[in-house]
Amino acid sequence: TSVWSASALAKLLGALRRNVRTVVQLCWTALTNGYAAGFAKGTIYKGELKRVCVPGLNCYSCPAAGGACPIGSFQAVAGSSKFRFSYYVAGMLIFLGVLLGRLICGFLCPFGWFQDLINKLPVKKLSTRRLKPLRYLKYAVLVIAVVLLPALLRDSFGLGPPYFCKYLCPQGVLEGAIPLSLADSGIRAALGSLFRWKAALLLAVVALSAVFYRPFCKWLCPLGAFYSLLNSVSLLDMRVNKDRCISCGKCARVCGMDVDITKTPNHTECIRCGVCIKACPTDAIRYRCGFGAGMNNTKTKEEN
Repeated sequence: TSVWSASALAKLLGALRRNVRTVVQLCWTALTNGYAAGFAKGTIYKGELKRVCVPGLNCYSCPAAGGACPIGSFQAVAGSSKFRFSYYVAGMLIFLGVLLGRLICGFLCPFGWFQDLINKLPVKKLSTRRLKPLRYLKYAVLVIAVVLLPALLRDSFGLGPPYFCKYLCPQGVLEGAIPLSLADSGIRAALGSLFRWKAALLLAVVALSAVFYRPFCKWLCPLGAFYSLLNSVSLLDMRVNKDRCISCGKCARVCGMDVDITKTPNHTECIRCGVCIKACPTDAIRYRCGFGAGMNNTKTKEEN
């Protein structure tokens, strides 16, 4: 039994090492959605932790959510009658973006992980390389739906609705509307055309995620758009050792975000998932922590 246990443990540890990113995604999602009692009660956690924004797209209205979504928080302040700009949320996003860049999308976003899981379904996969122009849509969503509309279009009470959360975010249906309606008959009875629209949007994202890699992240996510602007200046970045690179193209072929890391190590679309690192046969690609673009694409002293 002890031999079997040791063998099983070794296999488990080996599997964890091979799937570090999945383990991190699972643990982070569980950590930021730890109020499991909310699902049974059909209520939302409203404790002090809800004042803190999580880095990824994680709906405030999820019964288990222990923190607030930064996009929802930003819109709430921008659309309020007293304030025009959320310095706290913007400052937090800038800090996280400068620290990690789009690594947050790759490791710390529950909805990104959800798309990863859907993409594992055994159906034929399609490339998005010819759809690259669609990636600019998320910047329009960030500027228009998240910033301008809540600040400029207000109701008679001087309030601006959270347009992205209300009309475009599929995470709100997945984490919020569906579990809350399942637990509360009153909420089920109140569901109307807006829920049907967003449910259809969620189903579209699910269907697209089965055949395309992370379509919402690539084309519509305003949070990904914001972090992408800081990818090239973040403390954590990617580097390619040109002396080790043999130009085999394996890293570009396995990249689900359509990035050739040998040409642009810190491309705005790179979510730093590490798939290219595993695919590289010469160990030419690595994570690097530290400022200074001059460190990219050069050998370190240890490698000379």
